[in-house]
Amino acid sequence: MTVTAAELIVLVDDDGTAIGTLPKPLVHHGETPLHRAFSAYLFADDGRLLVTRRAADKQTFPGMWTNTVCGHPGPGEDDADAIARRASFELGVEVADLRPALPGYRYRAEFRGVVENEVCPVYLGRFAGTPGPDPSEVGEWELLEWAAFRRRQEDEERDAWSPWCREQARLIEQAGLVPPSPGR
Repeated sequence: MTVTAAELIVLVDDDGTAIGTLPKPLVHHGETPLHRAFSAYLFADDGRLLVTRRAADKQTFPGMWTNTVCGHPGPGEDDADAIARRASFELGVEVADLRPALPGYRYRAEFRGVVENEVCPVYLGRFAGTPGPDPSEVGEWELLEWAAFRRRQEDEERDAWSPWCREQARLIEQAGLVPPSPGR
């Protein structure tokens, strides 16, 4: 019988310097310590964004729509490797042309008593392959034009989207990294 070690989450101080680790099941609760994370927005070759709906039984923000992939780099793991690992595991896709979009992004959000408290650089890139989600991670996925993505977030289904995704999308637009949605 193989025993799988718990995923370790890297705890950080206010400057983003690693100060220790904790097993993932011990990190997310009402007093979540500040830790490293990442968010990635991956686009198909035709320019559409791959968005995902978090599985209904996830501990944090279950059932919410969000960006392509989010997660935590392990100790000593760089963000690009962590993004590739999670994109493969969660969606069965490969990552290409990854570039930083919001390298200093940090946020805190709460949902149903569970807090996210992360130093969370944001990346843009492309994906290759056809998504084949792991149902324990991803409940649904869609490919959306950026304008449709933003319209759904801001006008049609605001509460169905993770708070970090809504804020990151606005910041990505403000930085001029994707075309702004019509009428915004």
